[in-house]
Amino acid sequence: MSRNRTAALSALVALGLLATACASGKATGGDQAPAGATGGVKTGPGVTADTITLSLLTDLTGPYASLGKSLTQAQQLYFEQVNQAGGICGRKIETIVRDHGYDAQKAMASYAEVAPKTAAIPQFIGSPMVTALKDKITADRILTLPMAWATGLLGSEAIQVTGTTYDVDMINGVDFLVKEKGIKAGDKIGHLYFEGDYGESALDGSKYASDKLGLSLVEQKIKATDQDMTAQVAAFKKAGVKAVLVSVGPRQAASLAGVALAGGMDVPFVGSNSAYSPQLLQTPAAPALLKDFYYVTAGAPISAPLPAYQKLITDYQAKYAGQPLDSGVSAGWTAAIIVGDALRKACDAKDLSREGIVAAHRSQKAWEAGLGGTPMDFSVFDRPASRSSYVVKPDKQAVGGATIFKEAAVSGLAEEYSVPSAG
Repeated sequence: MSRNRTAALSALVALGLLATACASGKATGGDQAPAGATGGVKTGPGVTADTITLSLLTDLTGPYASLGKSLTQAQQLYFEQVNQAGGICGRKIETIVRDHGYDAQKAMASYAEVAPKTAAIPQFIGSPMVTALKDKITADRILTLPMAWATGLLGSEAIQVTGTTYDVDMINGVDFLVKEKGIKAGDKIGHLYFEGDYGESALDGSKYASDKLGLSLVEQKIKATDQDMTAQVAAFKKAGVKAVLVSVGPRQAASLAGVALAGGMDVPFVGSNSAYSPQLLQTPAAPALLKDFYYVTAGAPISAPLPAYQKLITDYQAKYAGQPLDSGVSAGWTAAIIVGDALRKACDAKDLSREGIVAAHRSQKAWEAGLGGTPMDFSVFDRPASRSSYVVKPDKQAVGGATIFKEAAVSGLAEEYSVPSAG
């Protein structure tokens, strides 16, 4: 999840209600006009004389249900406000919401259903899901923002990985451990990671940084279905690691930190952005997470003192009273603005076809909307839009359960790093 790139311990109650809570109150996309000119503007699938249809392919019932709910509600709020202000290019925004439950087959079926009537996809949760559809999305030329940051998602002009990738974040995270947590050449550090694109992308970064800094890396790979990290803690403790990198889900991160502290393994933990959720502060793992757990991310936490976020907090609380304010809210809002800006630029160019939307988006070399961090370069698609990461720490008193520990910066190692190519 600027992400940001973060997630939930379990599915929340009544998430199915979201599927009908579209920004416009409609989720069909309507009858589509054939590609051509409408009102002097070239159009394509998902665009009629009075509507632009966008699709949100999310997880509302799977392991990232909390993240999916926050992302979706924030994006619906944004597009609702856009419509209240008159829409974009004289057209109202309609959204289609589909829950794939973090299942690749369901995601592929949902994409096949909505793609013919979709102009862009502001949210697509899950690296495995987007990877499975990468060739199709590229061929369809649908501007798509994955809520995932694996390097394998790079290389497609239609797919925009926002901010950093997992490997870049881990490089900046290892640099943080060396500069501020006393890790030095010859030390061992652990890395707990998911099998698959997410974990292995993060591992590329930890291997690179460890090699450059003379550290020994102790790897522990797990499946997304694994929950108890007792064996992994025992392996790290036996190896004598001085710190642990964490590229898993929130539940596994909580188990890791909690079991480690209970067993006397008092070391710092540095997670990928998908490893933390503020809901963890309501669990028995909270003391361990508050003690010495950090995560690295390109997106500022929602607690950052930014006027744009302060307004977002007020508006979100008014719309969704009592709902958590987590990184998914800020990440979803940011992604919605990115797509909204692409649509406005495409309108200015009088080309709301899919090709026109992608071209308009890719014309931006220093995108920034008052949301912190460093400007993102959208003109490139074979490398990350940014290499700058915040270091964020859990905080019970902060809005969203986390606060900036170290401002966004790019390490020398990350600057020199050659991101693996992706086609």
